[in-house]
Formats: sequence, C-alpha cells, structure tokens
Amino acid sequence: MSHVPHELHEEFPEAADTLHALKTSDAHFARLADEYHTVNREVHRIETDVEPASDDVLEDLKKKRLNLKDQIAAILAATANTVS
Repeated sequence: MSHVPHELHEEFPEAADTLHALKTSDAHFARLADEYHTVNREVHRIETDVEPASDDVLEDLKKKRLNLKDQIAAILAATANTVS
C-alpha cells in the first residue's frame, strides 16, 4: 500500500505548464482537478490511518480517483494533440 500522495503534478510531470494553464482557463478541467485533489487527499488520509474507513470505501475512492485521472489524462492528451 502506497502512502505517497498522487498529486497531479507528480502524475503528469511533463505537463506541469499545461496543468496550470488548463486550471486557470478551463472551468471543467479546474473542477476535475479540484475533485481529484479532494479524493486524492481523502485516500491519503485513509491510507495513513488519519481517517478510518472500510476497505470498500477506500477501494471506491481509489476507483473514483483513477476515473478522474483518466479524464484529466484525456484532456491533457487532446490539448497536446492540438498544440503539436
């Protein structure tokens, strides 16, 4: 079990500038990033025993985080394809 937070800038280090630009210019992306951050922090608190939760709750949160990450990755890929 990893106790390392999965921050977006760590997940997509090559896209740091794009992440920042999209957060400030695209309301939908900003909402996804904020939701990812919230879910990610909750997973981290559970994994580090700061906040108790059942295994089912933790798994559901991890699935939600992965889904958000996939959506964010798709937007980053589409942005990279339009810029290239």
